[in-house]
Amino acid sequence: MKLTVNLGANSYPIYIKNNILSQVDTYIHEAFRGRKIMIISDDIVYPIYGEALTARLADWECYHIVLPHGEQTKDFQTLPQVYEAMAEAHFTRTDMIIALGGGVIGDLAGFAASTYMRGIKLVQIPTSLLAQVDSSVGGKVAVDLPQGKNLIGAFYQPSLVLIDPTVLDTLSERFIIDGMGEVVKYGCIEDAELFETLASHTSFKDLKKVLPEVITRCVDIKREIVEEDQFDTGRRMLLNFGHTLAHAIEQHFNYQMQIHGEAVAIGMYQITRIAEERGLTEAGTAERILNVLNIYRLPHKCGLPLGSLTKAISLDKKNMHGTLNLVLLHDIGNSYAEPSSLQFFDEPKRMI
Repeated sequence: MKLTVNLGANSYPIYIKNNILSQVDTYIHEAFRGRKIMIISDDIVYPIYGEALTARLADWECYHIVLPHGEQTKDFQTLPQVYEAMAEAHFTRTDMIIALGGGVIGDLAGFAASTYMRGIKLVQIPTSLLAQVDSSVGGKVAVDLPQGKNLIGAFYQPSLVLIDPTVLDTLSERFIIDGMGEVVKYGCIEDAELFETLASHTSFKDLKKVLPEVITRCVDIKREIVEEDQFDTGRRMLLNFGHTLAHAIEQHFNYQMQIHGEAVAIGMYQITRIAEERGLTEAGTAERILNVLNIYRLPHKCGLPLGSLTKAISLDKKNMHGTLNLVLLHDIGNSYAEPSSLQFFDEPKRMI
């Protein structure tokens, strides 16, 4: 399956195909005419796929950086290691980075590509379900600060995205579950039929027989939204459903408790509960979300008082001119941005 993100001069193809990594050189030749490639990966993914990928890239001068896995790596202080490795290898603006890994590696490598020599080519090869359905597409790249997640970032589109669903076979169960948080999000915000497909299965194992189609549908939704709103000033905000609470939860626990998709699941359910109570979402919607979260063993609460998260929420990137643009649902498959404020979360003792 080939999809194309049509953004004029910044357009690029997305290929979704089983075992596509065994043909990676063919696709790289289409996208890249330079000489050097830097593979940025982590200490879980690179030992599985790094050597095979490098062998397929024999036509180029290849280097690699292997970073510790986990959100802690997506830190502003990690960037100098990446820049120094490229400088020592004499990388120029005609060379390229390949991000081989999940969302953390994709975001960090993408930000490095956007800033090294004011921008070099980038290829995303996502190896987690979350990265395949969401973060590898659309050009959002970023690193974290102690004050909040993704506070240092840019919009920088890749030249190519290669998605191989078979690599998910090497993921631990927790990271499959994590990715399902973003899959459920797409059904909630844009596609009631996708949501019903998810609800009609009994587990991820049961869903796996249609997984390539599910991945393709999620990517196609994101492609269409990004084409309409590349820079996140309008409709693209809808992709952040659940994220206002999720990012605050992740930061509260210093990225040591819930991983991103788990936190998104909590955020989607909890914000929908609040919205229902305030008449902003159709009654029963939160219960429908909860039922799907249970099927895929995603969490729906984290045991924190809401008041402990308001400081982090105030730094949310959708907080503009004192207005917090919350992403809510009218009902399943029908989302909208609601201009609000921190008062929406003014129940400090409420447990979420």
